[in-house]
Amino acid sequence: MSKKSKNMKEEWVDPDDAPEADEEWFKNAHVYIGDTLIKRGVGRPPIKNAKEMLSLRLDSDVLEKLRASGKGWQTRLSKHIKEAVLKGSL
Repeated sequence: MSKKSKNMKEEWVDPDDAPEADEEWFKNAHVYIGDTLIKRGVGRPPIKNAKEMLSLRLDSDVLEKLRASGKGWQTRLSKHIKEAVLKGSL
């Protein structure tokens, strides 16, 4: 018979002691049908003007300069593009 290590502390939890799934739990739960999220539970609210991911090809020297400007370069690029579009200078 092998001796148990002193570092092995496994606390047994009786599954019957689990908290009850009450109305509050169901109200805050995510609802899925298969892999599709039907209803999102409590969490961050949806953003009105959510950004979209896209693929964009830039000249390597431009990209290098943007990345060298430091953290947040993508946000700054988006801001510059937005300003140019709103001014109509494209």
